[in-house]
Amino acid sequence: MQAPGLMAPTPAIAADRDLRLDLFRGLALWLIYLDHIPSNIVSWVTIRNYGFSDATEIFIFISGYTAAFVYGRAMRERGFVIASARILKRVWQIYVAHVFLFTIYLAEIAYVARGFQNPLYAEETGILDFLREPDVTIIEALLLKFKPANMDVLPLYIVLLILFPPILFLLQRAPALALAASAAIYAASWEFGWNLPAYPHGVWYFNPFAWQLLFVFGAWCALGGAERLAPVLRSRMTVALAVAYLAFALAIVLTWHIPRLATFVPKVIADFIYPIDKTNLDVLRFAHFLALAAVTVHFLPRDWPGLRSQWLRPAIVCGQHSLEIFCLGVFLAFAAHFAKVEISGGILMQVAVSALGILIMIGTAFLIAWYKTAEARKPDSRPKPPNADLAGGEA
Repeated sequence: MQAPGLMAPTPAIAADRDLRLDLFRGLALWLIYLDHIPSNIVSWVTIRNYGFSDATEIFIFISGYTAAFVYGRAMRERGFVIASARILKRVWQIYVAHVFLFTIYLAEIAYVARGFQNPLYAEETGILDFLREPDVTIIEALLLKFKPANMDVLPLYIVLLILFPPILFLLQRAPALALAASAAIYAASWEFGWNLPAYPHGVWYFNPFAWQLLFVFGAWCALGGAERLAPVLRSRMTVALAVAYLAFALAIVLTWHIPRLATFVPKVIADFIYPIDKTNLDVLRFAHFLALAAVTVHFLPRDWPGLRSQWLRPAIVCGQHSLEIFCLGVFLAFAAHFAKVEISGGILMQVAVSALGILIMIGTAFLIAWYKTAEARKPDSRPKPPNADLAGGEA
């Protein structure tokens, strides 16, 4: 006799796009941009200052959700081989985007560092090894082992997508087993110290053996898990526990900003929670994201009319073109840092570069959307959905 949920039939995938995913991924892109600007007072609006998790968790979870949304139907209707081929095609596209971004990013940093005679730019962004040994460093970069500052997310996503076909296959046939296997890999990465090597030393900043849990959990939710959790999420007890945990996280984080408050944290609690490891997706970070998600889903239903508001449209469009906007954000973050250092580091400049960067991201997203809409209107064009995000909306 099968265990309940272990060999559940493949759930139908919703035909319409959940705009909440695009909204929060767009917001996450903006928050990541703000966090990537060093010493930026505007970054105080980002969630990393008020809890254990940050925009990265939002980004990876939604990426897993949309990957299952995009490729789940293809695997059901066309089979494992065709769906896997489409996923690997998207892997190649993201890899090419990463290499292109790497090239432009290094050129930007090297030009500014040499033109303004400031070697600190190269040191802060971690490209000194490239300037010393460009031949070796380029090879290591192509192998995803060398990653300058702020360029860790795309390599993580590439690895997660490479491993996604068998995970998606298992999720569609034994969702509980797939999620349990993902949790086991996560636990083993902590127990045995699994991670991938980085160049010139150390390991990946985002350990794929750990972060895959959040990605797989997102995919599990897309393939029926969200419906299974719906009764739990509707519970007032769940919301109360989530709010209590968010309040606890806020209280702890306040002690980081106001050190004298740390005396109010009992030593037994401090010894239990620290260090809160981002590289290996600490349990406290994962739980904080789950609490945020529970509260959000409870108070922001899928059919909320505000999702059609023109005020939220900019964030939604950015979320629908996340690959391009993420790459642009990395480039703009260094440009903003350069402006702060060379022109002015004052509050007005920090606000100006933060706002200008987000406006450029919005303008670019709308331009991409307009271009794709215009292309779809051609008589010989095959219509494509407007969700060309990291997962690959054209699939």
